Amino acid sequence: MRPIAFATLAAGLGLGLGVAALPATAAAQGTLNLYCSVQIEWCQAAATNFQRDTGIRVNMTQRGSGETLAAIRAESQNPRGDVWFGGTGDPHLAAAEENLSQVYESPNNVHLQPWALTQWNQSGKRAVGVYAGAVGFGFNTELLARKTIAAPACWADLLEPRFKGEIQVANPNSSGTAYVIIATLVQLMGEEQGFDYLKKLHANINAYARSGTGPIKAVARGETGVSLSFVHDAVVEKNAGFPVSYATPCEGTGYEIGSMSILRGARNLTQARRFYDWALTEPAQRLGYEASKQLQTPSNKNAPLPPDAPDLSKIKLVEYDFAKYGRAAERRRLIERWDREVGSLPR
Repeated sequence: MRPIAFATLAAGLGLGLGVAALPATAAAQGTLNLYCSVQIEWCQAAATNFQRDTGIRVNMTQRGSGETLAAIRAESQNPRGDVWFGGTGDPHLAAAEENLSQVYESPNNVHLQPWALTQWNQSGKRAVGVYAGAVGFGFNTELLARKTIAAPACWADLLEPRFKGEIQVANPNSSGTAYVIIATLVQLMGEEQGFDYLKKLHANINAYARSGTGPIKAVARGETGVSLSFVHDAVVEKNAGFPVSYATPCEGTGYEIGSMSILRGARNLTQARRFYDWALTEPAQRLGYEASKQLQTPSNKNAPLPPDAPDLSKIKLVEYDFAKYGRAAERRRLIERWDREVGSLPR
């Protein structure tokens, strides 16, 4: 997904969120440079509502979590961002380990789910959980019916010949979603069997998308039959009127803890902390659903589970080791192995 600069997008939408559009007292509140790794509509809503609530001008750039981590690494000697909001938790943990983010304890931690605080503690208090969601299969019911292909229910199903050329998944070099899928399979099957599975699955893959939401959007458009996605994204497409359904693997599956970090060297630290505190409030955590119908489980205990959202308590989840698979070296090693053994295979 191409990075989207919020100031440019806002001008195109007529939102007028530049400094010139703000009253003098609001402009005096300062500026926040926000890196955002959730859906663009959610990013826009977060930027707009925070700016309205605080008078702090927001410059927002939206891109996937893998790309954002790469940008933060490249800018480490001259940081441009202040806060990184959203995206899978593993790259946030990698950033924490590499000293690319900084310690912060929000007074709103007292309102958070235990899994959100576990993420915060495992990151050395540098990344906090904002939402959670499980990995599964999205599929186009009309397309599969037309081709008389039974929908998948288990990881094993995806290797069957009936799915040849019917599956999309993202590329782990740019997508945190794809890395969570790799780490899930390694934890579920063991590393050797997990990579053997990925090599066999490659024969049924028609494309490796750049962003984690790319495959489920392709399912919704009828461009592919099946995606490996977070299941809340499949429900979003179904609720938008597309012939999409989902399943979670019978063998068990992994999940993400979408996270937030304040970047080391943030030039607007006061504003960054204000955004961090604000983003953990119940009203702010409603924005994912209210702005773009996103269906992740919020980390604030007072924020309601959105209507139709997958209930994580009813999904067979692996005991995902965020501490291990969030380490920069482990992440790099697994992605490099995927590049050598899977991504380089002919199709």
